[in-house]
Amino acid sequence: MAGRAHSPFFRHRRVVAAVATGLVSALGAGVLAGCSVGGGASGEAEPGQRRTKAADVLLPTAGMRFDYQIGEGYEPPDGVRAVSRDREDEPAPGLYNVCYVNAFQTQPGSLEWWQDTHPGLLLRDGDGELIIDEGWDEVLLDTSTAARRAQLAEIVGDWIDGCAESGFQAVEPDNLDSFERSKGKLTKEHNAAFAGTLASRAHSDGLAIGQKNTTDLLDRHAEIGFDFAVTEECAQFDECDAYADTYADRVFAIEYEGEGEVGFDESCSTWGDRISLVLRDLDVLPAGEKGHVFRTC
Repeated sequence: MAGRAHSPFFRHRRVVAAVATGLVSALGAGVLAGCSVGGGASGEAEPGQRRTKAADVLLPTAGMRFDYQIGEGYEPPDGVRAVSRDREDEPAPGLYNVCYVNAFQTQPGSLEWWQDTHPGLLLRDGDGELIIDEGWDEVLLDTSTAARRAQLAEIVGDWIDGCAESGFQAVEPDNLDSFERSKGKLTKEHNAAFAGTLASRAHSDGLAIGQKNTTDLLDRHAEIGFDFAVTEECAQFDECDAYADTYADRVFAIEYEGEGEVGFDESCSTWGDRISLVLRDLDVLPAGEKGHVFRTC
């Protein structure tokens, strides 16, 4: 799912290191269990990339109440202890903040910039036509070669740096499953390799990194360097257990109103005592707008 459209030139406001450190300390003492982990993708660096040793990162607490605010940030509801927000938004003070980054596809409204500056990083079919995720009108990014992944890492890595500078504690790179929509041009291996580079970048920035969807890569989560999961509709597809087992229940799971046959109450009764479940409207509208939906277990 895409967050709101934003300019590719955007850079987050820098935060004084002492302020960011103080926020992490406050989180560890109150909102969080204070867990840290050393991790990161294994293996040799790809050409043009420099592997860095993973820093300790702050993990979310299993089951913490969560809100998915990638459409636009708003005052978190009472009891919410973690939010995911678009990289252009500011983190919510005092909460565990996950930074949404569309890492494997273009954001709506940004295609012209990609075509002007990095046309060779857009995935094309055998006829040279752009391959598009029709559901969200997003062009897939080309992760098929080490050289292209290195170029993409310079761009997306800069966004991840911005998440850290703004004071987020974690990042979720979206559309890890783009290989499923690539008309055979991408493979799991291509996206896993790029995700590993992003995990190293996140860890070197002191950020935890979440696996966004696709159970196809759960068995490679440690190799890639993922620390927790953010899933959409795991209840609808009966996948919540797989994520929960892999990530010791550190799972932020979003269900959407009106999607599928499994009711949210049923989802809560099945998985609500293990993972963080939230029901949102498909457009993830901010509170106060018509159509906004927010429920937790």
